[in-house]
Amino acid sequence: MNDEELRQAMAMLDVYRNQLESMGNQVQLLQMSLEEAGKAKDTLEAIHEAKEGDEILVPVGASSFVRAKLADADHAIVGVGNKLSVEKKTEDAVAYLVKNISEIQEALTKANESMADLETRARQLSASVQKAYQERQ
Repeated sequence: MNDEELRQAMAMLDVYRNQLESMGNQVQLLQMSLEEAGKAKDTLEAIHEAKEGDEILVPVGASSFVRAKLADADHAIVGVGNKLSVEKKTEDAVAYLVKNISEIQEALTKANESMADLETRARQLSASVQKAYQERQ
């Protein structure tokens, strides 16, 4: 490896590191979305089993809840993206969330596969750079 190739390899390693950091952030966001959708699905399933007038605990985030009386167990308002929410029958809302969870899991799998591939390429390039440095000494 000549000097120019070595400089290019080092620059590519920096690119790989930045891409890995970005992908790591994306994976974290997908995992958070997956957890949130799972909690919403579980909550809607529990509400669907309740009766109108039942006292329930409504999650408000950060492991905090408020007590409420259920006014309508047959309908839920569900976010469908871009800050848009629609009212759906509870069972349709659960089905929507199940589909959403599946899509998030698929995206998470692809992101993890891409990260693993990039990590492999980065390791191989790093080994080549290390070998070139050792040969120079």
